[in-house]
Amino acid sequence: MSEPTARILKRETHSSRAPLSVIAAIVMSLLAVYGLLETMLRALGQPPWLIDPPDAVRRISELPAGTTPVLLGVAGVLFLLLGVILLANGLLPGRRARHVITDNRVAVVVDDEVIAAALARRARLAAGVTREQVMVVVSARTVQVNVRPTSGIWLDESQIQAAVEAELAAMALDPTPTVKVNLANTGVIGV
Repeated sequence: MSEPTARILKRETHSSRAPLSVIAAIVMSLLAVYGLLETMLRALGQPPWLIDPPDAVRRISELPAGTTPVLLGVAGVLFLLLGVILLANGLLPGRRARHVITDNRVAVVVDDEVIAAALARRARLAAGVTREQVMVVVSARTVQVNVRPTSGIWLDESQIQAAVEAELAAMALDPTPTVKVNLANTGVIGV
């Protein structure tokens, strides 16, 4: 696989960090412009728009005096939460719900919902149940197959798992997820 193709596939399977970065940059720019506006108003001898810069610096330096501890605690938790969100967005890999099908000639990206539908069909045929009795959840590393059997009919979990794994092998997904089949304890009546 060529270098441009690999970059395109990575771009399609990983989410961009640009929107949150742009929002953070806009907020910081607006705060900086506001600070410059207030400083300029003070230099020109005009009254402050919202708060006088020296007064703001004095209030911040005197914290926690005159402020309730609950308000300080809530503000601290909010700033901590914002920091954790920004840090996680910057450090963790932002994966989209997509997988790559390995092919030497073309780049193929498949949405996880499409994979789940194909695997649900295969599990339904292997179990001999209706569409409503099978639910498949596909994530980056695992495939969770939940089957609700018809009451009184025994299902072979290993047969369902083998059928789903064979379908996954035919798809040649990258990364290849592991399959876990769960048979419900209760059955469906009248299907």
